[in-house]
Amino acid sequence: MAFEKKIFGKTKDGQEAYLYTVENSKGMKAVFTDYGAILVSLFVPDKDGKSEDVVLGFDKLEDYFENEPNFGSTIGRHANRIGGASFTLNGKTYELDKNDDNNNLHGGYNGYHKRLWKAATGEDARGQYIEFTCDSPDGDQGFPGNLKVAVRYTLTEKNQIVIDYHAVPDQDTVINLTNHSYFNLAGQGSGTILDQVVWMDSDEFTFADEESIPNGEIRKTAGTPMDFTKPKPVGQDIDVDYDQLNWGEGFDHNWILKTKKGEQSLVASMYDPKSGRYMEVFTDLPGIQFYTGNFLDGTLTGKEGAVYIQRAGLCFETQYYPNAINVPSFPQPVTKAGETYETETTYQFSVK
Repeated sequence: MAFEKKIFGKTKDGQEAYLYTVENSKGMKAVFTDYGAILVSLFVPDKDGKSEDVVLGFDKLEDYFENEPNFGSTIGRHANRIGGASFTLNGKTYELDKNDDNNNLHGGYNGYHKRLWKAATGEDARGQYIEFTCDSPDGDQGFPGNLKVAVRYTLTEKNQIVIDYHAVPDQDTVINLTNHSYFNLAGQGSGTILDQVVWMDSDEFTFADEESIPNGEIRKTAGTPMDFTKPKPVGQDIDVDYDQLNWGEGFDHNWILKTKKGEQSLVASMYDPKSGRYMEVFTDLPGIQFYTGNFLDGTLTGKEGAVYIQRAGLCFETQYYPNAINVPSFPQPVTKAGETYETETTYQFSVK
């Protein structure tokens, strides 16, 4: 395995941010930055051995200061939406940023993806890793408790990116961390993902209202455009007249997984018939937000001058359900004082 570190630029307050590149012997290469613990690039060979960068992102550090789509980002303290931008825990109500209409999205205005993390590199039995750490103080983004957060990305010889999340709070708090990479297996500048084929091991999803907030209602996928239990092209049903797709302008929902806590399961896959690239998603979390880049609109220019049109990439954000803290019937994203929040998600690449 090869490893490289180089300067990426300076943050708004003048601190140096770096790019970290790791490469395995199978021709897969990943590039990260300590700004936001972001996955910047991921080069994956196709069926002919030709490598392309399969994640959306930017060439310049400055473009990540805004990064409204959250390309490649580590999201926290709470990924996805919290309805009304508030929640009650142990009898106390906490108010959060209203950065998505009346709701809180991805931790608010000062998300973890807009901070400089500490970086350390190493190697273990699985491969070479980069571990990013940050301290999230009590009251950060409105959440209770001091939190030490670690995100470790490992590139394995099996062409996997393994993401390990670890956090220990000193008060009961809400923690829901995810990665917000946008994948396009034909290459990050190749157009839309509508012809790429997705499968998900899920029979149910959380109904979301017109502001994309789940309220506790669970719907079966069978007989709806939300059914991915048999692999199908993303574009096959994306424009069907269905309340969830009309409100979300496409797929942007939480599918309920059949996982067991602490055990990784295969939950989703994506296949590009042209390049032959195939990606599998493994996680131990209870939900996955499948988002098809509906709000990309061609105004952002990404790496190598690529224009990111609508549906130029898709996300598999493993997670606790959106708004779960306000819906007691959902699995709860609460970690108690002194307990360890620990979860693992793997993106595995091959060709077929």
